[in-house]
Amino acid sequence: MALRIYKPTSPARRQTSVDTFSDVTVKRSLRPRTKINRKNAGRNNTGKITVRHQGGGTRRYYREIDFKRDKFDIEGRLSTIEYDPNRSTRIGAIFYKDGEKRYILVPQGLKIGDLVISSKKAIKPEIGYCMPLEFIPVGLMVHNIELNPGQGGGLARSAGSYAQLMGVEGAYAQLKLPSSEVRLVTKECLATVGTLSNPDHRHVRLGKAGRKRLMGIRPSVRGKAMNPVDHPHGGGEGLSPIGLKHPKTPWGKPALGHTTRKVNRRSTRLILKRRKK
Repeated sequence: MALRIYKPTSPARRQTSVDTFSDVTVKRSLRPRTKINRKNAGRNNTGKITVRHQGGGTRRYYREIDFKRDKFDIEGRLSTIEYDPNRSTRIGAIFYKDGEKRYILVPQGLKIGDLVISSKKAIKPEIGYCMPLEFIPVGLMVHNIELNPGQGGGLARSAGSYAQLMGVEGAYAQLKLPSSEVRLVTKECLATVGTLSNPDHRHVRLGKAGRKRLMGIRPSVRGKAMNPVDHPHGGGEGLSPIGLKHPKTPWGKPALGHTTRKVNRRSTRLILKRRKK
């Protein structure tokens, strides 16, 4: 991926950078793997807003991604690399030998025509190959990692992300996740070898509010700009501070740095080192 920086012909253009999509090979998606993605603007079945700051935006079609990679021991060939508006990394169409076509998350370094395979046996770990963690050499970077066998990948799925396999001991594999958290995962869980594509996604600068609106994100008003009846930070004369010892959400709960994870979760015992706060 490469970024294009425009000449500063306007205040917005001065701050803007855009993706060139030079790594994308086709514009049309696979019709059997494409669905209509209906929007709800953050509203529930009664029409009330349950998630704020959502609405509008460009229409998107949903691409069904094969997170489970459960087509075992059948070779597939990467046919296309495509842009997916629903995720930050690139996706690729895999044409299998038996005629089936599926989308997968494309790792960095995988090229058109390369072979990929999923297996529950010990195979040579190449980029894009999917196998249980117990058969992956220690130190390799992996992505699309399952938390439970057969569940489908749930960890390390965004652009440029990866987890590092630190070791396998007993029934568990030790992984260092993108958040720097070190966690135990059952060694039978599948993972895909490699780092995900489009690592420069984090460097894209939107530059103006209009691009946020195209993404379906509506404006948010600061709490301190509201009245006391609307927000705990509201009220005061002029440019006054929030007036509280710690920031709060609109519903009075602690915000900005407060830990929300429940202490008594069953998976807490699997976390060896917490993420950086």
